[in-house]
Amino acid sequence: MSQNLPNMLDNTIAKIREMVSSNSVVGEPIAVGSDITIIPISKISIGLGGGGSDFVSKNPNQHENPFGGGVGAGVKVTPVAFLIVKDGNVRMVPVAAPANTTADRIVELVPETLDKIAAFVDSHTRKAE
Repeated sequence: MSQNLPNMLDNTIAKIREMVSSNSVVGEPIAVGSDITIIPISKISIGLGGGGSDFVSKNPNQHENPFGGGVGAGVKVTPVAFLIVKDGNVRMVPVAAPANTTADRIVELVPETLDKIAAFVDSHTRKAE
């Protein structure tokens, strides 16, 4: 077996380790004023693929076998939330993903619509009293 494929995989994994660290998941704290600190939190997704071949030569004088191969990788960093530290209290503010379909948009609007209907009914009930 050719030694090229394991080396390619090791080099690719080493480069991914360089790019993705614990600072990619829990970001550097950001000071806002003197009493507020914001800490970004992210999710990391990694995809890795490799391939290769080791062709046996029919020529007995050829000492090295031809080799064909490749390695590919992808890294995706997605913001998930922010931790807000203020006056010793910590609050998490999630980053909502945008709605992709009409059904998702409707589901997102239901709580807001129900609040508006409840406020409308309350205001008319108070007027009637």
